[in-house]
Amino acid sequence: MHFISQELEDYIEQHSEKEPALLAALNKETYQKILLPRMLSGHFQGRVLSMLSKLIRPVNILEIGTYTGYSALCLCEGMQENGTLHTIDIKEELVDFQRKHFDKSPWGKQIFQYLGEAVDIIPTLQTKFDLVFIDADKENYINYFELILPKMNKGGIILSDNVLWSGKVLEPIQPNDISTKIIMEYNKLLKEDPRVETVLLPIRDGLTVSRVL
Repeated sequence: MHFISQELEDYIEQHSEKEPALLAALNKETYQKILLPRMLSGHFQGRVLSMLSKLIRPVNILEIGTYTGYSALCLCEGMQENGTLHTIDIKEELVDFQRKHFDKSPWGKQIFQYLGEAVDIIPTLQTKFDLVFIDADKENYINYFELILPKMNKGGIILSDNVLWSGKVLEPIQPNDISTKIIMEYNKLLKEDPRVETVLLPIRDGLTVSRVL
């Protein structure tokens, strides 16, 4: 996931907005108690998500892949006062951990958690979304995109994480590597689909910004 030197990454963090205390505590507790803490968005990407949300000023946000709730809280920073954030994850053991930190934030009552498969849950949502963040199992990225698009407001933004997939998008695909194959198909879809306009940013493991036309 490191395409630039650690020294340059440190410089970038030092010259970006400071990580809020609530998120710094969540970051620390994730590393202390939760498996695979590198899945956390972290300071720099979190500030990017926060800034994008503040520019978009969404009313309703959908997140696919909650993990410990860090990115959800970053996205809430730009949410309008009457807004909601809906976040989906399959890991039951993380629900209480997420809720504890959500309730410490100013947006606790505006964050709605869903436990289960996102492909089953998304069709049940009756909300139109202004901002979506996809950061879950890569094999379903195309399915998520197709399910989400009809639920987006015109001009809405879809953010897709891990689209560079540790640089594997430039390597020969191994026969059993389904995730890389799907990510490459997904990137091609976003580039060519006339329903969206897309820019791929080399932030951490790759972050695509797609605007719904």
